[in-house]
Amino acid sequence: MFSQTLLKWHRHYGRHDLPWQGTCDPYPIWVSEIMLQQTQVTTVIPYYRRFMQRFPTLTALATATQDEIMDCWTGLGYYARARNLHRAARRVVDERNGCFPEQFDDVLDLPGIGRSTAGAILAFAFGQRHAILDGNVKRVLARCFAVAGYPGDTAVARQLWALSERCTPKQDVASYTQAIMDLGAMVCRLKHPDCGVCPLTRHCQASMTQRVALYPGRRPKKRRPRHSIVFIMIRDRAGRVLLERRPPHGIWGGLWSFPECPADVSLASWSKERFGTVVQFAAPWPQVRHGFTHFELDITPQPASAPRRLPVRMRGNGVLWYKPGAPFNGGLAGPVTALLQQMEADQ
Repeated sequence: MFSQTLLKWHRHYGRHDLPWQGTCDPYPIWVSEIMLQQTQVTTVIPYYRRFMQRFPTLTALATATQDEIMDCWTGLGYYARARNLHRAARRVVDERNGCFPEQFDDVLDLPGIGRSTAGAILAFAFGQRHAILDGNVKRVLARCFAVAGYPGDTAVARQLWALSERCTPKQDVASYTQAIMDLGAMVCRLKHPDCGVCPLTRHCQASMTQRVALYPGRRPKKRRPRHSIVFIMIRDRAGRVLLERRPPHGIWGGLWSFPECPADVSLASWSKERFGTVVQFAAPWPQVRHGFTHFELDITPQPASAPRRLPVRMRGNGVLWYKPGAPFNGGLAGPVTALLQQMEADQ
């Protein structure tokens, strides 16, 4: 009854014209599912179109450079997704001749793919029966079956997985998978759910008891720690600014950014250690706060002027001089992009 009700609703009211629909090719389906992790459809669509235009095949993605991929991903956030997509594409090309795997365990073994994403890819590409449990599905199931507690807790997640397995039909799996995701995104929204048009209202325990707002349980509140750093924005006489590639892991991994100084370290001593000379520092710009999932980052933009010859101590080839406003083939962290635009305006 649950699945048939959803399928009937989806035929009339679901989404059928998303740019990654209408194909059984696992590559575009995989790309869309990775982009949709923790990101809404409306945000993903323009990024997806640009990405697929630039990397139309799995082989094109595997042979691309990290900078090319990050350039396409800049602004979408959660950059580990792009790095894992690249790593996985290379593995598929190297180990499987470019053929995306069709077995669940093999898909799950690829970087960046969890249980729900693997199930969705295999359902959409090959019609295989696998349960999924993304944020929309968690919300629908938690409300319909009155599953109390925060879905991130192990015991609650186990309950929701069991329900998802039970509700997933043996036939029309791809349509059902899209239907339950669409219902969560379009009707059973986190805020302002439209219970009046929901096809599951008669079966929804949360709706029948008028306790929809209680499900799913909220994440326990924790005060996010705050960290502070200084972005050293060094210009040379030609108006170029020094950028360096961040390490492959951690925040903004693999993206280009300004050299970074700890907030509790003397600028002069840091400059001497980093560049072998003391650069000329100007008054700092107003502080910028950037929020991450688990902490907040206070950034102090610190303008500086490079001496005639700046003996940058290279860390590999991970530094470059960039003219603000010029084309840039690479990924830039969001705050860096904003600061570069401000530097361009001040030129």
